[in-house]
Amino acid sequence: MDSGIECTLSKFPDDTKLCGVVDMLEGRDAIQRDLDRLERWARANLMKFNKAKCKVLHMGQCNPKHEYRLGREWIESSPKEKDLGVLVDENMSWQCALAAQKANHVLGCVKRGVTSRSREVILPLYSALVRPPPGVLRPALWGPQYRRDMELLERVQRRATKLIGGLEHLSYEDRLRELGLFSLEKRRLWGDLIAAFQYLKGAYRKDGEGLFIRECSDRTRGDGFKLKEGPFRLDIRKKFFPVRVVRHWNRLPREVVDAPSLEVFKTGLDEALGNVV
Repeated sequence: MDSGIECTLSKFPDDTKLCGVVDMLEGRDAIQRDLDRLERWARANLMKFNKAKCKVLHMGQCNPKHEYRLGREWIESSPKEKDLGVLVDENMSWQCALAAQKANHVLGCVKRGVTSRSREVILPLYSALVRPPPGVLRPALWGPQYRRDMELLERVQRRATKLIGGLEHLSYEDRLRELGLFSLEKRRLWGDLIAAFQYLKGAYRKDGEGLFIRECSDRTRGDGFKLKEGPFRLDIRKKFFPVRVVRHWNRLPREVVDAPSLEVFKTGLDEALGNVV
């Protein structure tokens, strides 16, 4: 199927995605040529695409939003689409609101259907059904950009900790400390730092080449494996993973950064994270 394809083609058992960068007309023409190739491949193999389910998702600012056709039919444009269980669109706030709505619905079911309010019952239910992984909040924790979205998600965990008997009179921070939980904001940072370790020193080292700008120097204070913050023009770049994780990585103790394995790194990270946030 991908013979001669110019853009990026992702193939699944019952789905196909074609992705391309359209900053000039040549990019638009390349996508259209690939769509024509896919249509010819389908006819040659006595197959056909379900064109009613084919959509164009335009991403990025100032997108010209060109139109494309598959065969003789024009493909309808869509503002958002669900991809592998995650709603993809230009507005992360919608994804956060949807995740919070589902999470609150699950918490409501727990509150109505479970009579016990002990932490031995409520906390495992919350961890399994709501908190990532693999709970319904997981897709929204990739990196909300706005404080209002972060607070919307945090309110879910605030509500969950209030379900546990005997902790209602405590503040949210004290409830987290009593239960041994991280705030969702700190949990996002925890995941970012683990991913950074994997890209820098772990299993994904080859994939991470060029992702970060390294500043290795024994003369630097703290750990000897510092990262540089690259220059960027747009504020939105601050939210990108290789940018937002650098400052926190550089604040980790040397013994944590120099961990010989991921398991040792996680242990040290759990101890050091309270001083990082």
